[in-house]
Amino acid sequence: MRVFIQVLTTTETKEQAQRIARHLVEEKLAACVQITDTVESTYFWKGKLVEGSREYHCLIKTREDLFPQVETAIKKLHTYETPEIIAVPIVKGSKDYLQWLDDNLAGKS
Repeated sequence: MRVFIQVLTTTETKEQAQRIARHLVEEKLAACVQITDTVESTYFWKGKLVEGSREYHCLIKTREDLFPQVETAIKKLHTYETPEIIAVPIVKGSKDYLQWLDDNLAGKS
């Protein structure tokens, strides 16, 4: 059974988000990448509180078996020392959409 996931990452610039999205889709590691307008993040980095950091949020639709390749590609293209790269399962979806997603990804699981 194919398991679909949504991988989340954030970038400092829209251009970087677009570069990651283009690479993932061209390489068929993602069927779709949605880039949201800026989000505001608050976090600790190297012992200091960072507030009001403006970032672009990328929502990457893929299959679970492609996660290692997606992670490698994001790390290669990303400017952050420790980019957010997390995956959440797609628990349900329309049959047609999930078929389209699978048809636009590399290989078959």
